[in-house]
Amino acid sequence: MNRSLRNYFAAAMIFGVTGAQAGIPYPTAATPKAIDRGLMKSLASSSEISVTVALRPRDPNGAEELLSALTTPDDPQFHKFLTPQQFAAKFGPSAADVAKVIATLKGYGLRVEQATPFTLRATGTPAKIESAFHVSLHQFDVPAQGGAAAYSYHAPATPPTAPDAVAGLISGIVGLDTKPHFRPHVQKAPAELSAVEGQQQQSGNPSLINPLGSLTVADFAQYYDVKPLYAAGVAGNGRTLGIITLANFTPSDAFHYWTRVGLAVASNRMTLVNIDGGPGAPSDVSGSDETTLDVEQSGGLAPGARMIVYLAPNTNQAFFDAFAKAVNDNTADTVSVSWGAWEGFDQSTGFTNSLHSLLVQAAVQGQSFFAAAGDDGAYDVDRAIGVQAGGVTVDYPASDPAITAAGGTTLAGKQAFTVNGRPLVINVAKERVWGWDYLDPVCKKRKLDPIDCGIFSVGGGGGVSIVFGIPDYQTVTKRKGAVPIPGIKTSAKGETVQGARLPAGFQGRNVPDISANADPNTGYSMDYTSNIHGFRTTTFNGGTSFVAPQFNGVTALLCQKANSRLGLINNPLYSLVRANAGKKAGGPIRSIATGDNWFYKGAQGYSPAAGAGVLDVTKLATEPGF
Repeated sequence: MNRSLRNYFAAAMIFGVTGAQAGIPYPTAATPKAIDRGLMKSLASSSEISVTVALRPRDPNGAEELLSALTTPDDPQFHKFLTPQQFAAKFGPSAADVAKVIATLKGYGLRVEQATPFTLRATGTPAKIESAFHVSLHQFDVPAQGGAAAYSYHAPATPPTAPDAVAGLISGIVGLDTKPHFRPHVQKAPAELSAVEGQQQQSGNPSLINPLGSLTVADFAQYYDVKPLYAAGVAGNGRTLGIITLANFTPSDAFHYWTRVGLAVASNRMTLVNIDGGPGAPSDVSGSDETTLDVEQSGGLAPGARMIVYLAPNTNQAFFDAFAKAVNDNTADTVSVSWGAWEGFDQSTGFTNSLHSLLVQAAVQGQSFFAAAGDDGAYDVDRAIGVQAGGVTVDYPASDPAITAAGGTTLAGKQAFTVNGRPLVINVAKERVWGWDYLDPVCKKRKLDPIDCGIFSVGGGGGVSIVFGIPDYQTVTKRKGAVPIPGIKTSAKGETVQGARLPAGFQGRNVPDISANADPNTGYSMDYTSNIHGFRTTTFNGGTSFVAPQFNGVTALLCQKANSRLGLINNPLYSLVRANAGKKAGGPIRSIATGDNWFYKGAQGYSPAAGAGVLDVTKLATEPGF
């Protein structure tokens, strides 16, 4: 039996997916237009659907203040994290309020159960759901396209509202829209933009072990100074990594990768948790490569850690439920997610506010969460949906201030191309912000503009949120006082951002927080079983989806060394940025001062292109808060 078949049957035994339907395709510019089939209640009146009802926490401002205190090294409450039970007792809705919401929803004929202290699951026919939340649900069909199968989803024609009697107790109604919104942030370098005609790119970078495009976790560990921790016996032992993902995968791929790069890991280190029925069988179009690399990278950097992979379908409800499961189980010390969407995708249901409350709870419990900042430069939504004339936008959940956003860089070295039969070498002199505008010489040789060439707007996600205000930790202290980190300041007329208008002088949460190599041209190898091509080791993989799980693994190491969870690392991280402002190089954070992500430029200190910069992990491990 060949390896690809062995992997397939291994996955089938673990997940019980023999003959199961493949996962729902994630959205791309090629996704066909959905066909509206009309009112759902008239098409499937006897079927039942469910929604997750998020309950409003008590004293959310108090929870935010406690989060800050728990992650501020000189605060008396530093690292005195709460359990989920303690958090619920302090900030959860009262038993009377929960009972009132349940009784009210049952009055509409719904079955209601409490899933967590902060969430309910309400189930009923489409007609009953419509009545309870004052919506009309339509069913939509998306035709098959290329290798992507047809699928259906439902969505409301108008925003929902909670029943008047309990509207003040409910923060969100998640699940009325089952359209797949989220995209994986993994990128593959096209042949014409990487090793054309089989030429191997040469790194010219003595800090690396393997050539550019074929890097492994060992290269990350050497380049970003993780190896001294390994030498000291720090490998993530006694710690647990969490991965939240929206596609299934073949677990043996990860074990093959770890063996290939010389790591000894426990055969029983991984636990798989299906959320809301799970995401279906592995497939390329559903994003199984994303899940695979998340597991390989995080588990490879912390080979002694245990792992929990939360596998959810690509729906708003399942994504939310996966976070709720990870937070309320409170088993994972550190968690990463490499899926996202433009932050304005769903502002009518309370989704982002409700998920923010979960992330605050996680931080108060000491859990660290990381999110990929996206691969569309400063124009998060544009390239993914085939639009080229939108505004500057950022990705969610990376834009949430209670998560650490992972941005991207390009490593230094020479990149060799063959264009029209002639060699072309681009020399990247130093690590820079990842933005593929540096490949413009390749495009010019091909007589293509950046759009037709495929380089616009590829790069590390970064910019300013239009949903979340600038958090207190994102300030740079100067002698004249604290001033906000530079963000978008619009004109008096405002600035249109994909249908959302920023007020003049708006200061939002800046993305990313920290960065690392994410450019596919200076990227990584991965082991992956494709449902089309079978098992193979691929090269020139990248995207900020590598960076989020890498920081996930690194944080497990830091937790072991500190003998403590770290919680949200943004407070101590930005304290270091302020403390190191104006100092010479050599500290735990190195600014990325060159390059751009098609709008924002790298800079000394913070920039909404590479965040605070890149880390020296071993030096970081000696700093307060880490």
